[in-house]
Amino acid sequence: MASTFALRRFALTAARPARSFHSSARAFIKVGDRLPNLDVLVENSPGNKVNLSELTTTGKALIIGVPAAFSPSCSNSHIPGYINSKKLKDAGKVFVVAVNDPFVTKAWGASLDPTGSSGIRFLGDPTAKFTEALDLAFDGTAIFGGPRSKRYALEIEDGKVKAMHVEPDNTGLNVSAAEKVLG
Repeated sequence: MASTFALRRFALTAARPARSFHSSARAFIKVGDRLPNLDVLVENSPGNKVNLSELTTTGKALIIGVPAAFSPSCSNSHIPGYINSKKLKDAGKVFVVAVNDPFVTKAWGASLDPTGSSGIRFLGDPTAKFTEALDLAFDGTAIFGGPRSKRYALEIEDGKVKAMHVEPDNTGLNVSAAEKVLG
């Protein structure tokens, strides 16, 4: 009797359609996509919301994602590389996004570009919702205390992602460096 039951159960299971299994998550943003229409980024204070989808609809733009404001690679190499590049003006509107509060990103921007002459806008993503919507977040709990942004640069043209430069190890500084992105 038990063997008949087992055979029946096997037959029912075999008749079910197979579920698809994917070992990696689907990327939410890719070349050709528009940015998510979210009012979650902040500039200088919590009440000053910024929507990059609305600010990048025409012309060129560059969005640079960093794991943390004031971290060594971000402060010593990554963002200064853009600030000091002669080709920065050719990138259009430039935004730096960090999973930090707006007070931190404001202070960080002021420390890196005291006169604001580069034109780069420093934005906080305090809830990581923008970063997660791009599928560019990673678990940074061990180092940063919570979710953080992978290091990346997104080239935007007329509201769509033209090119993506995402560090394969999340925090390295190679493919998203200014000299690679700006040429």
